Formats: sequence, structure tokens, C-alpha cells
Amino acid sequence: MDIAILGCGHVGCELGRQLAARGHRPIGVRRSADGLERIEDAGFEAVQADITDRADLEAVPDADALVFAASSGGRDAEAAREIYVDGLKTAIDAFGERETTPERLIYTSSTGVYGDHDGDWVDEETPLEPTTAKTEVLAEAERVALERPAEYDFEGTVARFSGLYGPERYRLERYLEGPVTEGYLNMVHRDDAAGSVRYLLTENLARGEVVQVVDDEPVSKWAFADWLASECDLPEPPKQTKSERLEAGELSEAARRRILTSKRCSNEYLRDLGYEFAYPTYREGYRDALEEYCDG
Repeated sequence: MDIAILGCGHVGCELGRQLAARGHRPIGVRRSADGLERIEDAGFEAVQADITDRADLEAVPDADALVFAASSGGRDAEAAREIYVDGLKTAIDAFGERETTPERLIYTSSTGVYGDHDGDWVDEETPLEPTTAKTEVLAEAERVALERPAEYDFEGTVARFSGLYGPERYRLERYLEGPVTEGYLNMVHRDDAAGSVRYLLTENLARGEVVQVVDDEPVSKWAFADWLASECDLPEPPKQTKSERLEAGELSEAARRRILTSKRCSNEYLRDLGYEFAYPTYREGYRDALEEYCDG
């Protein structure tokens, strides 16, 4: 299978490695030359193209499947719209109007599209209530991913990622030094984020559906921080309630809403589909990072 990974970054490079190892042909697409080097280092084909530019996308070969894994780089809602909505539409149209069209698309979204659920569980059937301008954009992009491919007779899937962590992205100091604000963490290791997309593609699953990609155990931020400290034989970090953090001030409106948003994300459907996690919980996923950090 030929798979074009549009916006091939942290997750995309790992996805390409996993696909290539199983005999598929991944094609990593990045706008920058630096990004191309990263794809080539991962051992598969790289193409330089701006995914928001229809003419640029002509350089990308035909593919059996598209994975839209682009990032807006943490910028504002306007920049997010340019990538996630406008860029996604451009990519779907560019490939959909070819003589040889893809069979499917997987769009990588975020569990940020949920509103506050006061720590309750959410799944694929939970109504979306985005609380920021950026998460409203993400919810709109999900609708594009599920509806627009049908105009060209192929199908879209939304892989809704929880908080990503993994190589070079562990943020240990944040939780070991504190203060740690109360709430829940919903996480998935980079390798399992990529592995889930690879599994849905290669097993031909979840066409036209949303799949929540999160590990087995959402965890209280306080419990997570105390576990990290215990593993490193360090004192438990200072804690603060949401009210204390909000009263401290100096928060953007988006940051304030993130603090007030609490939920636990279920991976029951992904498990029912048969995916086996390399890192079922944070305990397995943080092991190597903790050994390096604590020994250092």
C-alpha cells in the first residue's frame, strides 16, 4: 500500500517507519528542507510540498491512502484554520480530483474537542463542546475529514489523539518540580499514536468513523507527579487546586479554559478493534525517560 503522510512530523515519521517495516510504501510530505532530512533519516521517501498549496501537492505521487498529520505549530486559531480546515480541504480536493484517487483518509485530531465533563468519562459518542476558538477549528476539521472525501468516493476516518508524549517530549521537570495543578491527564505514547493509525490502515478498520486514541489509564496529575517523584526517589512536588492556579493570574483565556476542563478519555473502542498497545499506561511509557533522568 502507498500512503502519503501529509505533514510528516513527530508522529508521521514513526508511522512511516512502522509502515515501511511491514512492506508498505510511506511517502512523507513536509514543507521545509529540514523536515525532509528527518523523514529520510527515518528511512523512507520524502517529498517537499506545502500541503496548503494545490500546485505544490502535484509533486506528491498517487497514494492508496492519505494521512493528514499536520501541525499548526501551537499557533492561534487563525493559523490552525489555515492548516486543519483549509489545508485539509485542499489536500482532499487535490487527491480526489486525480485520475487515481485514494481509497481513504485518516485525519489526526485531538481530544481537546471535548468540553468540560468534570472528570467523567468521554468516548466517541460523547457530543463535542469545544471551549476555545482553536478547538472549534479542530471540531470543524473533523467534520471536513468525515464528509468531504465522500464527494470523491473515498472515506475519511478521524483518529482523535489524547496528549502525546514520547522521545524528546516527556516534560518531566514540569511535574517533578511543580507546582502541579489538579486535573486529569489523558496520554498516549508517540509510538502508539502512530501504531494506531498504522493498524487502522493496514487492517482496513473504522472507515467513516471516529476512533479515540488514548492509553488504558487516564491519571490524576497529582498522582502522576507523585509516581514520578517516587520512581526517582525525590520529594513529592508542591500541588495547587484549580482555584489557586486561577487566582495566581497571568493566564490567557485559552489557558484558563484548559485548567477548567476535566475529563477521562476511554480507549474501549480502539481496544475492541484489536489494537495492542506497546505502552498501555504511563508506567511503561515513561520507564526509559525516568531511568535516564534519575541516573543523570
